[in-house]
Amino acid sequence: MPDIQIERQHNLGMARAREVARQWVSQAERDYGLSCTYEESAEAGACDRVHFSGAGASGTVEVTPERFGMNVQLGFLLGSFSEMIEEKVSRNLDELLAQERPAG
Repeated sequence: MPDIQIERQHNLGMARAREVARQWVSQAERDYGLSCTYEESAEAGACDRVHFSGAGASGTVEVTPERFGMNVQLGFLLGSFSEMIEEKVSRNLDELLAQERPAG
């Protein structure tokens, strides 16, 4: 069972959702040293997946035209910081999504 589960609904559509997901991947690699693999689905309406891992954490991000779902497994040493990590990751994702919202 994941230590952290985050889900966000959005109205971006798949193309813009992929842009946000790729921004998240860039930040995760740069800021946290995570190794990320983006698997883009060729099927319309299907789910893209980002697999990530690094020192003490691993997981997946599912990207659909209307939802981001993140599951994170924390290692023993990071487990006691799960609330703080969840807050930071949630805030980061919310900021990325806010940048993509249409003006108006």
